[in-house]
Amino acid sequence: MNKKFFIFIFFLVSLLIVTCTKQPSQLDPQKTPLPETTPLTIWWTKGFYPEEDEAIKQIVANWEKKSGYPAKLLFFNDDESLKITLIKAVRAGKPPDIVYNYGLEFAVSPRLAWEGKLADVSDVIEPVKSLYSQTALTSVYLNNNVTKKRSYYAVPIQQQTLHIHYWQDLLEKINLKKSDIPNEWDKFWQFWQNAQKTIRQKDKSEIYGIGLTMSAASEDNFYEFEQILEVYDVNLLDENGKLLVDKPEVRQGIITVLNWITNLYKDGYIPPDSVQWSAVDNNVNFLNQNLLMVVNPTLSIPASQKQDPEIYQNQIKTIEFPYEPDGEPPKYLVSVKQILTFKSSSNLEQAKNFLSFFIRPENIGKYLKLSGGRYFPVMPQLLSDEFWQDKTEPHISVAVKQYEEGATRPFNYVVNPAYSQVLSENVWGKAIERVIVDGLSTEDATDEAIAKIKEIFAQW
Repeated sequence: MNKKFFIFIFFLVSLLIVTCTKQPSQLDPQKTPLPETTPLTIWWTKGFYPEEDEAIKQIVANWEKKSGYPAKLLFFNDDESLKITLIKAVRAGKPPDIVYNYGLEFAVSPRLAWEGKLADVSDVIEPVKSLYSQTALTSVYLNNNVTKKRSYYAVPIQQQTLHIHYWQDLLEKINLKKSDIPNEWDKFWQFWQNAQKTIRQKDKSEIYGIGLTMSAASEDNFYEFEQILEVYDVNLLDENGKLLVDKPEVRQGIITVLNWITNLYKDGYIPPDSVQWSAVDNNVNFLNQNLLMVVNPTLSIPASQKQDPEIYQNQIKTIEFPYEPDGEPPKYLVSVKQILTFKSSSNLEQAKNFLSFFIRPENIGKYLKLSGGRYFPVMPQLLSDEFWQDKTEPHISVAVKQYEEGATRPFNYVVNPAYSQVLSENVWGKAIERVIVDGLSTEDATDEAIAKIKEIFAQW
């Protein structure tokens, strides 16, 4: 018999034997193990530092070795391109098995959970639920309009909140120091206005006292506005997610916040071009010493200067928010970063296996430290690591106090997913622009914003 023909016959007989001996449950396409040539697909936003990328690469490689299952890790250079590509893939029924993006929680997670597109990951979270902060758990306990109930539809891995940085060396030029900075709300902001006037008189510079983002194109903008709403106790939703914007006191609260922000701009304490800033421009302006102080939702500003100990340790300083206007300690609005997997994932079992592996304290803890402290643990026990508890560290140590000693709460999308669209469309940034660019009154801009919010909620 021809040798090649014999090999072919042997292959056919072997294949027939294997196929016929499978149990009925193994033939179910939902339960049949995928061939090794179909890897777990992971989409990930490229890190701020090379160490971040290396950390996730190492975790994926370790998981492959442990599970015996292949994975394909694809990095996206841009948050927005990942979101657009992801939504298209989900709509087409061909999502990746796992996705991580810095802004999923603001627009993507609440929407896809509501539509029933995300996989319920309760079986990933429940075994380690006690390790998480309540804010982290609340942030991923989302509403599903298909099942008409809430569940865990994302896996929290890290968190961010707003921080305040200033240049110590610039203050010293005008004989000011940290102890001179007031802790009362109005006096705190007046301090930076006065400092701007003084330093301009001294060296004829064009430096600005306050770094807030006025542009609707930046997520920093709505984060800042939402934080100031919190500071002034303006609640747009009740505990059941019902809109309160028709209440006169809520409308007045929005006007107060809009006045507060836009007046700082119109009075010349915020750079004129801040109405055009992208997400990185507040960082750039501060690092170029065009600003005395800046508000930023991560520690990316000081972290970018770690290679220069003099700047990192002595010149840039990080401080907590001042007390609120009513004298209460600040409550910090926290954004919890999360990983998603999808109901239509062809590798759902392996996706959950990877997620369970990733959030082991030893794995996620290493990943967070290699991210340079830009984001912070959502498992409080991880904060006990010496990396976070180093009291000589001038920036991370302050941020840790914000999380450990301050009250925190998540954004309103956890109460009602429609609010995620308010954030993604940056209704607040557009209201600010209507005032400072188009010359609209804060009352009229507030009414436009309220009308837009009501329109959005009606669509849901």
